[in-house]
Amino acid sequence: MAEIIDFDVETTDIEGLVVVRMKQVLEARGAVREFFRASAFRDAGYELPPFQQINVTETKPGAVRGMHGEAMTKLVAIAHGTAYGAWVDARPESSTRGTVVQTELRPGVQVLVPEGVCNGFQSTGEAPTQYVYCFTREWTPDMQGVAITPLDPQLGIRWPLPIDASDREVISEKDSAAPTLSEALAAL
Repeated sequence: MAEIIDFDVETTDIEGLVVVRMKQVLEARGAVREFFRASAFRDAGYELPPFQQINVTETKPGAVRGMHGEAMTKLVAIAHGTAYGAWVDARPESSTRGTVVQTELRPGVQVLVPEGVCNGFQSTGEAPTQYVYCFTREWTPDMQGVAITPLDPQLGIRWPLPIDASDREVISEKDSAAPTLSEALAAL
């Protein structure tokens, strides 16, 4: 017998950042997950512009990507594997500026990330994690935004696995050398 899990949206401590449970049908053969239905988001109060670019990263266990807050809204999700996600509000005029939200991610869970909120994750499973990014704008190298090091101790992110800042299989040089939240906000 199939189990149906309904679409649901949970607000967080960051203004506009929501955790989404996809509508899913779980049965003996596996699962069907409704990755995106515009009317479901609209009915929940979230009108999204059309996605202009969709990327999938495959990330080795223990590796970290982020924290990046570009000038676009993102809908992010796990296609395969598991991850630990973290988001930081780096918007200068936001009432929740500096707030950090953390949650475990698995297939069936999405996060709607507003423009200017930094997104990052650590692959936590035994196999690589496939992380899907749906962008409301096409990414360009000169796109406005902010990057924050995921190693900033003031963020208080509880990464589940140790991170060696010098290990390029775990974290890129760009991400480990990015400014702290305080430094990034001071530069805005």
